[in-house]
Amino acid sequence: HCLSVRAVCQREIDCDRGNGYSWKITLLRNYWKSKVKQEWLSGKYSTIPSQNSLPEKSMYPMDADTWGEILEAELER
Repeated sequence: HCLSVRAVCQREIDCDRGNGYSWKITLLRNYWKSKVKQEWLSGKYSTIPSQNSLPEKSMYPMDADTWGEILEAELER
């Protein structure tokens, strides 16, 4: 699980590990973020007509760099 989360959230995982968090805590801190980020990056929400149409678990607190990655992926589509 840790490696699959790291594939999506490498910067976040490396930062947490560098700050001394165990793999267990790192996974707990980043699991849902990686799921939501992967859905955004894959284009799952590219054709949503309005924010009211977004599923409940489509949002998660993410930093500006992460949203930048998502925006870049959208612009490439």
